[in-house]
Amino acid sequence: MPDLHASRRDALRTVLNESGVDALLVTDLLNVRYLTGFTGSNAALLVHGAGEDRTVFCTDGRYTTQAAAEVPDLERVIERESAQALLARAAGDAAAYRRTGFESQHVSVEAHDAYTRVAEGVELTRAPGLVERLRLVKDETEIEALRMACAAADRALAGLLEHGGLRAGRTERDVARDLENRMLDHGSSGPSFDTIVAAGPNSAIPHHRPADRPLRSGDLVKLDFGATVDGYHSDMTRTVVLGRPAGWQEDLYELVRRAQETGLEAALAGQAVADVDRAARHVIEHAGHGDAFSHGLGHGVGLEVHEAPRLAKNVAGTLAVGMTVTVEPGVYLAGRGGVRIEDTLVVRDADPELLTLSSKELVVV
Repeated sequence: MPDLHASRRDALRTVLNESGVDALLVTDLLNVRYLTGFTGSNAALLVHGAGEDRTVFCTDGRYTTQAAAEVPDLERVIERESAQALLARAAGDAAAYRRTGFESQHVSVEAHDAYTRVAEGVELTRAPGLVERLRLVKDETEIEALRMACAAADRALAGLLEHGGLRAGRTERDVARDLENRMLDHGSSGPSFDTIVAAGPNSAIPHHRPADRPLRSGDLVKLDFGATVDGYHSDMTRTVVLGRPAGWQEDLYELVRRAQETGLEAALAGQAVADVDRAARHVIEHAGHGDAFSHGLGHGVGLEVHEAPRLAKNVAGTLAVGMTVTVEPGVYLAGRGGVRIEDTLVVRDADPELLTLSSKELVVV
């Protein structure tokens, strides 16, 4: 999709001009992918504020053929040390690249020293987060990839439930592997992150790692998982009960469900991210469980499973149309069990568009 990537580079040029740099050296591979479509493991991109004529892509010889197919619309340089090669190119035309920004949040001290040695005559300027600023709002191509990733996760969960994958005697680790394999069967290239399956008291640990503990009748079982499609991630959590639920489990689940519903209703364009968090958190605090909701309400999701914006108290920023975020309140009662319910959604002009569509009624298996 050369036209799509070219339009993203054009948008970046506006940001560069506003930031007072002549060019930007892009070294984060996800940002390179966003701007070019390249999916290899070594690359850099030098984007010039004046236009495509001075914008150059570099990768190493392993990817010569792949780069020609994925980045057909830019000049391509083949060098192992991609960033240094592009900075050497900039140094050869130092007047045009007088102030060149670099992604300082992704660059080590050693790499910066290497950059400085080859960028003679070029002022290297810290320019963190410029591409990430563009990635905050997703275009429809990105949203469609996210929609497909969420669908793969939804179908995997439906298959797991339909075929008895959640039952007493299976271990947390068995269920996690089963869920990941089902996501692969439905078009995922891999899990978005290490799948969380947490049963019984383990469900009170927000990011428990699946172990060999067998599922038991009476357990709350928390499933936090995601699929990856075209580099884009989904993120969803559902909590189920094995066997007849106890009264406290039903009450806890209903509390979290109401908090999540309130958070979804608050996730509107123009709303401060801290206020979205506050709306859902108030429901849990009012029920006396504020201390048991120990994390932020949500986060952005896209090429990274955790990216900006964060939905949390004391965080600045507002939601905008096209942002994709999670809403995931949880209450965790140590030694007893916990409930989290999470969806991925797109902020729209009116109500948000839910991308994860699995039922949020309490599932009893």
